[in-house]
Amino acid sequence: MVDPTALLADLTDESDQLDALVDALPTEAWTRPTPAPGWTVAHQIAHLAWTDHVARLAATDPAAFYASVTSAADPGRLVEDGVVEFLAPPAALLDRWRSGRAALTAALTAVPAGEKLPWYGTRMSAPSMVTARIMETWAHGEDVAEALGVTRTPTARLRHVAHLGFRTLGHGFAAHGRPVPTTPVRVALAAPDGSRWAFGPADAADRVVGPALDFCLLVTQRRHRADLALVATGPTVDAWLDVAQAFAGPPGAGRAPHGTGRERVAPEDDRRTVRDEASGTGDAAPRDGLDERIRATA
Repeated sequence: MVDPTALLADLTDESDQLDALVDALPTEAWTRPTPAPGWTVAHQIAHLAWTDHVARLAATDPAAFYASVTSAADPGRLVEDGVVEFLAPPAALLDRWRSGRAALTAALTAVPAGEKLPWYGTRMSAPSMVTARIMETWAHGEDVAEALGVTRTPTARLRHVAHLGFRTLGHGFAAHGRPVPTTPVRVALAAPDGSRWAFGPADAADRVVGPALDFCLLVTQRRHRADLALVATGPTVDAWLDVAQAFAGPPGAGRAPHGTGRERVAPEDDRRTVRDEASGTGDAAPRDGLDERIRATA
């Protein structure tokens, strides 16, 4: 069984980490461009505030959520218009984001077990919504950190992002208008603490192995695969790494490669994961209940 309290605590911790990064920024830093074209640091936080708001609507007032979609002047600009709506001077924007996060946590805590919430093109359980919010908060936090020249330390919360990336394999293909493959796929990753995370059957011929951080950067489209130390084996996985996206909606624009080859060299622990997977010794054991919490969101 999923532990909603622990899952929500991970969302709170992920949000607090980003909050600490922007809390004391001078006003001019909020206008720094981020890797997302046309978006500043302020746009990134406004987007998170807006998305938390519509997620709360989905949890508390589905009719209002659907109305926010159907009443949009231009559905294709729903995200951009949401950002514009929530933009504000830094202090007001921070207050809006913080109060919205608290309201969303309260709303998701109150959702009955098993109830499905409406979302863009799908429906999901409250635990799955929390996992999606962790993923998006982390991904946009990466954009902010890059704009500020900060390198964040990866945490165990990346497992939520990685597992969501694995579960959304089919969505990446479907979003690009491609047939969804039925081939079994294995994902084996070196976790930030040196342990291993694995998803999918151990005997799958198609597999991707490498650092968990790199896989998360890929499925959130924060890095091009050419700049990551991921090793793909098999045609299904090779095609997947070109279309992977853990977020809902149409195909993302992704990122252009920074160079002409796989520039990031995996540390020894990550390379050991590749070797162990090749020798069939790469199964990961559950860690502190995190495996069970994530499996229960499926």
